[in-house]
Amino acid sequence: MRATGIVRRIDDLGRVVIPKEIRRTLRIRESDPLEIFTGKEGEIVLKKYSAISEMSNFAKQYAESLSQVSGRIAIIVDRDQLVAVFGGLKGSLGKEISKELESKMEKRETFMAVKGDRNFISIIDEMPEEIVAEAVCPILSEGDIIGAVLLLETDNKRKMNEGDLKLIQAAAGFLGKQMEQ
Repeated sequence: MRATGIVRRIDDLGRVVIPKEIRRTLRIRESDPLEIFTGKEGEIVLKKYSAISEMSNFAKQYAESLSQVSGRIAIIVDRDQLVAVFGGLKGSLGKEISKELESKMEKRETFMAVKGDRNFISIIDEMPEEIVAEAVCPILSEGDIIGAVLLLETDNKRKMNEGDLKLIQAAAGFLGKQMEQ
């Protein structure tokens, strides 16, 4: 743990304000769930809670199935990072999602795009050049955006189609329902 030098008082309702700079740096948004941990020496640690990360083994298996069925790279993300990756993009697991993807998720956009389209976005900041097409569908659970399902293509000859879009919509719907249980 590192000290920030910031000190805050607890108000009469037991609340502490997390400074805006820290919220921005850690991508903590209004209504984000935080998990509370305590230490032996009186520490209180707040950690962003991700329901999808809690189910990371299940998400990995689901991404593997999506990749095998589609023949494409399958990715499942929470609101901050890549939680499951199968079929390519070695070393991308755990990387932060791009601001562009975060924005599309916030707008609840489901879309397909090919490289060169105005809708084509970087999924992560160092997006590999070989990605030529993408399909993205947000995962909703109890009305809240908790992540997204993505399919990526590296072969110019293989076009994405409505079947790919339906596949990720079904996957996102299923994962969202799993989170509600």
